[in-house]
Amino acid sequence: MSVIKINNITNLAGGIPTVKGQQLIPTAWVNFNGTSTVAIRDSENVSSISDLGTGNYQINFATAMANTNYAIACSASDGGITNSDTFVNPYNFTTAAVKIGTNNNSGVLGDRGFTSVLAMGGQS
Repeated sequence: MSVIKINNITNLAGGIPTVKGQQLIPTAWVNFNGTSTVAIRDSENVSSISDLGTGNYQINFATAMANTNYAIACSASDGGITNSDTFVNPYNFTTAAVKIGTNNNSGVLGDRGFTSVLAMGGQS
């Protein structure tokens, strides 16, 4: 069996590599602390996070998405401190950013210490 080892791969145009038209990696992702002073722990293609108030954040992309039809996967928790249910709702999809709200099962918005967002859809 042959093994190919490489450090970096891009398509000819310099963007995200594809196989049969499907992107191999997320277009953007971020892991951040959503309490007190919002802070990015790690990310790719995310320039910043805007704190829009309790439980509301805007994820700003470094390179714009190809269109507004991208997919978002989100998760959030308080790190197991209170064992509360958390729901993350993405809204207001633009090519430059997406907003999310983190709320409990009663619909009450609340900041969460561990929040992650992943976007799939391609860059402009």
